[in-house]
Amino acid sequence: MARPIRVEFEGAVYHVTARGNERRAIFFSDEDREVFLATVGEMVARFGVRVMAYCLMPNHYHLVVGTPRGNLSAAAGWLQLTYTARFNARHRRSGHLFQGRFKAQLVEADEYGQWLVEYVHLNPVRPRRKNDALAAERAGELDGYEWSSHRDYAGLRSKATEWLCLDWLVYWGKKKIAAQEAYRTEIGRWFEGEKTSPWESLRGGLVLGGEMLWKKAKDLVLEKQGADEALWTTQQAAGTLRDRVRQLVAGETDDRMKIWARVKLGGERSVDVARAFGYRNQSGVGQVVKRLEQYAKEDDELRLRMEHLKNQVCSV
Repeated sequence: MARPIRVEFEGAVYHVTARGNERRAIFFSDEDREVFLATVGEMVARFGVRVMAYCLMPNHYHLVVGTPRGNLSAAAGWLQLTYTARFNARHRRSGHLFQGRFKAQLVEADEYGQWLVEYVHLNPVRPRRKNDALAAERAGELDGYEWSSHRDYAGLRSKATEWLCLDWLVYWGKKKIAAQEAYRTEIGRWFEGEKTSPWESLRGGLVLGGEMLWKKAKDLVLEKQGADEALWTTQQAAGTLRDRVRQLVAGETDDRMKIWARVKLGGERSVDVARAFGYRNQSGVGQVVKRLEQYAKEDDELRLRMEHLKNQVCSV
């Protein structure tokens, strides 16, 4: 399995998450959760990172982390190793606790910071099926959830978490009390179905942000030149080509042309194209492609259309 791609630079902000090995619990008790949060506090002091939001779930955690020193791997790696050692000692066990290395998406704070904090905090009341709406009756349950920074942002905790950075409250308002009230209002809108997720905008499984951040991330990945980085770069190039071809044939009325273009020009797998067009398996798609190319040998108009489409793709 390829290791997660890491893009690190001073001032970067990330959504960090990791699951328990085999999706098992990483917390057996509230004492475990307290130990984890204390360890996060040590990470903040030791590595100089800033934690803007957090949420602990039974078998995974979420952190929103800023790295003034550009040292995410060192900080989050230390967190997981240290907590694992403490967890194993407490429960007299050995071996891995987490399912591989942590995952981290690079985030453009000013554009997505407000949404990301709300998203992280809503995890305890989010339905199992991602597309289902949040149940309105669970809003009160969220306010009572102790193991996230929601209560800090909402002004519901008598004493704020010492190591938590609440600078991002400014995204809801310039003054603390007004910002907390605005935050609570925005959270309420999720339960009314007024807000949606921008995860569909995640680029390359790595960047939630604009063109400048995306370009910077790609350039930094290219500089590493490792096997995993090369694979990721190849995958991104393939994705760009695929999207370009889909755009070019979006207005095409002949499904045969769409299928041929997506397979032959876009490099998509026949099995994926078959699923998109309602075929039982990939052999049907293969037959469509083969027959269309045969017809083109005798049909000049069809051949010219295919050549024109090919030239459009190659000119990008």
